[in-house]
Amino acid sequence: MLRKLSRSALVALIAAFALGACRDTGNDQLFAISGKLFEFNYRLAIATYVITLKPLRPMVDGQVAVVSFQNPAGGDPLVVNQKIWPKLPHITLTSPPLSCVVKDKPYKVSIRIQDASGTLLQSIDTTMTSSEDQTMLPDRPLVIGPKYELNPDLAGHPDGRLPDAQKPDCSKAT
Repeated sequence: MLRKLSRSALVALIAAFALGACRDTGNDQLFAISGKLFEFNYRLAIATYVITLKPLRPMVDGQVAVVSFQNPAGGDPLVVNQKIWPKLPHITLTSPPLSCVVKDKPYKVSIRIQDASGTLLQSIDTTMTSSEDQTMLPDRPLVIGPKYELNPDLAGHPDGRLPDAQKPDCSKAT
């Protein structure tokens, strides 16, 4: 009986190892998305995409992240090339300032990790959805300069709303 139990335990152990070996461990992946959000900087009156990547393997010098952000205002995607610094614990990818961001609308983001020669190492496609509308931002930055001085253009308008302010053209918004 003990011998049968040992043999069946051995078979179960081998089966568990075999199943574990068949599992997709993602060994070919260099990075995983660890965070993504729309950042609305009320003080500076800008909105941006922000994505954080967590390295899954040691990074190599010369790698670059080429990120294509869907342009909420329409038109060509916003493309950012960012060097990957091997010693950092994570990679933060930020878009240029955006306009026409709409609440609850998914926007496409494509990340391509390339080596120093431009060879594609990894491709990540995702979507991002804002929990806020960009209309919540003030018309102009509330502060200016390196000392964050109050913006004189907003004198008498502490909420940052100007009655005659030009609004972005969102007629081609995607």
